[in-house]
Amino acid sequence: MARISGVDLPKNKRIEIAMTYIYGIGNSLSKLILTEANVNPNTRVNNLTEEEVHRITDTILHLGLKVEGDLRKDVQQNIKRLIDIGSYRGLRHRKGLPVRGQRTRTNARTRKGKRKTVGAGKKEAPAAPAK
Repeated sequence: MARISGVDLPKNKRIEIAMTYIYGIGNSLSKLILTEANVNPNTRVNNLTEEEVHRITDTILHLGLKVEGDLRKDVQQNIKRLIDIGSYRGLRHRKGLPVRGQRTRTNARTRKGKRKTVGAGKKEAPAAPAK
């Protein structure tokens, strides 16, 4: 099993696809890294040599890419900064609502969570008059 940037890549997938399991690396960046590292993208992860894994890791470092923990930390710091300065986007993050202008009247379930029924429930019966 190959371990790149602290991520165990799935054994039976092609390296081109398996690299996308690393946070911050998508399809196009995966192809670029493999081209730079001179590794065949059709190679299965379990068939990679230690030298090829080392070349891939070195290429990621050489290109100066932020992946995994560093990238996650930067994203969280950016969100925290928006919240701290009180920007509109920061307020949306704080309230757990969509940040990029999506409608919230009907959709937005991913951000808002499970539906909570609000409104007129069953009315209580008026209290009986005292005798």
